[in-house]
Amino acid sequence: AEKLNPEQRSMRLMKEIQQELHLDRLPMQIECFDNSNIQGTDAVAACVVFKKAKPSKNDYRKYNIKTVVGADDYASMKEVVRRRYQRVLEEESPLPDLIITDGGKGQMEVVRQVMEELQLDIPIAGLAKDRKHRTSEVLFGFPPQTIGIKQHSPLFRLLEQIQDEVHRFAITFHRDKRSKEASMEEVATVIGESKAKIVKEGLNNR
Repeated sequence: AEKLNPEQRSMRLMKEIQQELHLDRLPMQIECFDNSNIQGTDAVAACVVFKKAKPSKNDYRKYNIKTVVGADDYASMKEVVRRRYQRVLEEESPLPDLIITDGGKGQMEVVRQVMEELQLDIPIAGLAKDRKHRTSEVLFGFPPQTIGIKQHSPLFRLLEQIQDEVHRFAITFHRDKRSKEASMEEVATVIGESKAKIVKEGLNNR
């Protein structure tokens, strides 16, 4: 029945999240954040939006970290979450029903501080990873408690999909940003001057 009616599946997943986290309303819009940096350089962040349990790619946002020097994930998360929701409030856009941080208790606390600052009441969950970098547990509430969600259940797979999606989006943006930084001279030292010119001309033509 759910294959014939995907909307039914989405409703079931949202109801499951609502029940597991004891939310006041269905999480029709979920937003998830992630930071990406390599040894503190070119720090960026990403926000992905899921509407009715499906990716809403037009609503994804990329952020260059502006106020933080070095690899400080908490400060970066704080900056980006503040920028995101200040803008949403200014534009009077819809607020999410649930915010998910790609990280544990520390990241959740940073988001909670921004919610308090902006006087917003949006529930916050955290997705913690195991040593193999896989989603291992869901944290919710303050102080955060581990919510037991069966691995390999459709709900767990949805949360995993959200986490994978924000991670992919952040890393892709980070790679794009880094790849744009090499100067002609730097490229020439690697592949030689004549090839560097061909590369530059090819990119310019695109």
